[in-house]
Amino acid sequence: MLLSSSPLLSSRASFLCRPTFGLFSARRNIRASSCALHNLQNNGKQAKSMLHFEENVRRRLLLVFLVGSGISTALPSSGKMKKQSPYDERRLLEQNKRIQRENNVPDDFPNFVREGFTVNVVTPDKYVKRDSGLILWDIAAGMGDCPKDGQQVTFHYIGYNESGRRIDSTYLQGSPAKVRMGTNALIPGFEEGIRDMKPGGKRRIIIPPELGPPVGPSTFFSSKQFEVFDIELLSIQDCQRRTIGFYSDVICS
Repeated sequence: MLLSSSPLLSSRASFLCRPTFGLFSARRNIRASSCALHNLQNNGKQAKSMLHFEENVRRRLLLVFLVGSGISTALPSSGKMKKQSPYDERRLLEQNKRIQRENNVPDDFPNFVREGFTVNVVTPDKYVKRDSGLILWDIAAGMGDCPKDGQQVTFHYIGYNESGRRIDSTYLQGSPAKVRMGTNALIPGFEEGIRDMKPGGKRRIIIPPELGPPVGPSTFFSSKQFEVFDIELLSIQDCQRRTIGFYSDVICS
């Protein structure tokens, strides 16, 4: 039978494009061409839809992988960084002053306004800031010559942190410190601060982190902060090396 020998119709598009015979054979070529164009357009839409579907699947798989591995995806953001207002700065300044009063800091002690990694040092006009970043105030001028490399300096000092808490003091230890200059025995900021002092002089120095001690678990200091030292230079001694047999040392007097 004719129906049993006819091809199976799989879609409406193939049904519309089925060839005709008899009186309509003259239009067969035109209709076939139209049908081929329709198929091409339909196949193009299907291919484009399939590509879009595959792209969505790849994106979902990537998102699942990132979330499962603990990696957060970067999302667009239009937010702006919060700028510190003058009110916040005044509030932090008053907070630092209150903590310093509780620690009984000496007069004219500097204040520190810390906001993240930025620290503003607030001092009276009597303080001087050098190009290296060291800040100092000569409380009392000494007399004589300044120490030179190889000479020994004898001095008292009191060390403070940013909150005004005492971290060290030779007065409490009962004996002054003695160090030879130019031997890297002092942190850079301290040696710069005492190098141009004269015996009998008193000075307060504010050491920035870049001129301070190294930090880490093996050191006394656990974080990079400003440090304040009150120094009193007592005397300067000349030093010379003494050698006896296989024994050698340095004597300062």
